[in-house]
Amino acid sequence: MTPYFSSRDPAYRAPVGAVAAGTSVHFRLRLPRHFGVRAAFLLVFAANMPAKRDGMFWAGQPDGDTEWWECDFAPAAAGIYRYGFELTRNDGTAFLVALPDGTANVWRKPGALWQLTCFEKDFKTPDWAAGGIMYQIFPDRFFCSGKPKTAVPADRVLRDDWGGQPMWQPDAAGKVRNNDYFGGDLDGITEKLDYLQSLGVTCLYLNPVFEAHSNHRYDTADYEHLDPLLGDETAFATLMRKAKARGMRVLLDGVFSHTGADSKYFNREGRYGDGGAYRDVASPYYPWYHFDRWPDQYASWWGFDTLPELDELAPSFMAYITGENGIVRQRIEQGAGGWRLDVADELPDGFLYALRRAVKAADPDALLLGEVWEDASCKESYGHLRPYLLGRQLDSVMNYPFRDAIFRYMNGGSATDFANSVEQIAENYPPQVLRLLMNHIGTHDTERALTVLAGEPSAGRGRHWQARQRLSAAEREKGVCRLRLATLLQFCLPGVPCIYYGDEAGMEGYRDPFNRGCYPWGSEDTALIAWYKALGAVRRGCSALKEGRFAAVRGNEDIACFVRADESETLLCAVNRAWQPAGLALPAPFENAAPVIGDGRIENGVLSLPAESGGIFLVKTV
Repeated sequence: MTPYFSSRDPAYRAPVGAVAAGTSVHFRLRLPRHFGVRAAFLLVFAANMPAKRDGMFWAGQPDGDTEWWECDFAPAAAGIYRYGFELTRNDGTAFLVALPDGTANVWRKPGALWQLTCFEKDFKTPDWAAGGIMYQIFPDRFFCSGKPKTAVPADRVLRDDWGGQPMWQPDAAGKVRNNDYFGGDLDGITEKLDYLQSLGVTCLYLNPVFEAHSNHRYDTADYEHLDPLLGDETAFATLMRKAKARGMRVLLDGVFSHTGADSKYFNREGRYGDGGAYRDVASPYYPWYHFDRWPDQYASWWGFDTLPELDELAPSFMAYITGENGIVRQRIEQGAGGWRLDVADELPDGFLYALRRAVKAADPDALLLGEVWEDASCKESYGHLRPYLLGRQLDSVMNYPFRDAIFRYMNGGSATDFANSVEQIAENYPPQVLRLLMNHIGTHDTERALTVLAGEPSAGRGRHWQARQRLSAAEREKGVCRLRLATLLQFCLPGVPCIYYGDEAGMEGYRDPFNRGCYPWGSEDTALIAWYKALGAVRRGCSALKEGRFAAVRGNEDIACFVRADESETLLCAVNRAWQPAGLALPAPFENAAPVIGDGRIENGVLSLPAESGGIFLVKTV
């Protein structure tokens, strides 16, 4: 059936996707003559703007049964605009409402609206990150250089059983301390740069490296100093220099919504003498925190009293982090390639504006990446829509929506749902953001991909249950097969795939801390690593995967299939997650597409895939 409207089809909306401020957008409706439409209106809504109701003009009949109604709208300022259509019919008023695939249905009452994202005209993001591969490292668990550890606090437990299960049980006081360390360090990462380069990695993302008193280091104790177990400033400089020599940039984890209670700034435990906000109201750090009643009643992150919340807009904190001599600029000037912002949606706009200015002043090519778990283009936080991706805050975000879409599909969801989820993000995000999305399928905050794909669901199961679980041989075989398919999708979607350390080696594990084990050097799944290396080679060799256009190919609910295309090549990525062979009729020009990686064949314009398989096919533009 011919749609009444489609936000993702230039025949109905041109241009499609996000636009720069001032861009004129042309809207067209194709309506049946029997609707008896006498007038049509474009309805536009945006914050800080009166609702608009613009008349559309009748633009003729493409055939005897339908007619065109058209109009133009140019958003003057960056922001998120919502739009719909009102019809005056012979039988009364009706509305076109948005469907998940971008098309429209007719209702008598207003309903779901479409989104038009409008970004700043001068919004630029770093070119170097496009088309690359990211690799996330939990520093304590990646590789230990073997160099002696010095200045180690006495309350840390140094493990000598690399690969042992991380401590997870509470101590005698009923607290989980997260104070066991396996000895991974910055020099260890440097030693493994050749391995990372063999995967095609162009960007390293390191979980926090600054002094803290837990193994995850999200409880910052001192922003100015590296954690002594990870190494000194020489080790940091060496890693930055040698990574750059291999074409890699290094992202640091910026934890600016809270510090540790055990820090020089708060100092609840007294480790840092008599100073700190907890011990002295005259402390220069006292204005950084929110005390209901000093010292024991204070705002803390998600209720964890070990993580007191910061007032990011406190002038002295702003200067300390984002000022000319602040932490953010210093580390970029020392070689860091940018920052990943922990819980970016909990950082106020004023702080994010200042932070971006600081990052770009230090290096216009530095990358600023935010942790946002939802569609970041329309995320509501602090009581309003957040302007993360409009040009004055973030360059891009961690892409949880793609992760969720991949796993829903791989675990039995429909290919249509997968396509709709990807197309919605592609429609809502500015193109300069879309090309840099951190497309992960596992992080330090999520269960390992292999476990999600093959293990028993952990919902409602506590740590005692999670600690005992291991994939059986049959489950691992199933999981590896499905992981190959999930990564094929991951590496071909718009954005930058991110490998969580050890996923490529076949690591498994449920939630924290079981997803933060030691990299299994010497017992890796070498066949799986070879697959990741092959995917990396495909990304390096196919220009369409850098910034090429995206379009879903529909027709079989078992086959997730999409096209990436630029001026020089057209690439088809397809996955059949069913337990039986499946086929799909393809649009031109895939009659003679050449296989690049994986399984399947194309004959006479029909794609055939074996059970639980996938492949990439290439057409070169003459």
